[in-house]
Amino acid sequence: MEFLLFLTAKEKEILELVYKAGFSVEENTPLCLLGKQYVGFLKKRQKTIVICTKNAKVNSGYSLPGPNREAARYRTAISIKKALRHEATHVAQDCNGSKLLGILKENQKVHKWYKRTAIIDSTSIGSIQEEREAEAYYMEDRPTIVISALKKYCF
Repeated sequence: MEFLLFLTAKEKEILELVYKAGFSVEENTPLCLLGKQYVGFLKKRQKTIVICTKNAKVNSGYSLPGPNREAARYRTAISIKKALRHEATHVAQDCNGSKLLGILKENQKVHKWYKRTAIIDSTSIGSIQEEREAEAYYMEDRPTIVISALKKYCF
């Protein structure tokens, strides 16, 4: 799977915990065709995370030749790592009986862009509650907390 090339040690640990929790990972499935803005999905019933590497590469300009290729690779890696962390948060929520993890406290906020755009998109294509989605977006920049949540709720 190509997305593995973009991961760091923390995301590889997240991936191992996801596998250990009984989930699988697929790449570039037909779900990714719903829109190029989507880089990850959780197929909850199938216990499968989908990573849309092609979408991440298109969004970051990775496929374009030129002097900005390294910057595009960096943006692609960020996008894929965030998607994995996000979906792994949903795995931890699933392990917690489909409940919130309690990570996002009242005084902590999700960036307003997520509230206007990403959460609306995410909740419109599935039966995901806005609060669960907000918690997953908050966790995208917190791989250590994702690891802790997976360990706490899945094992």
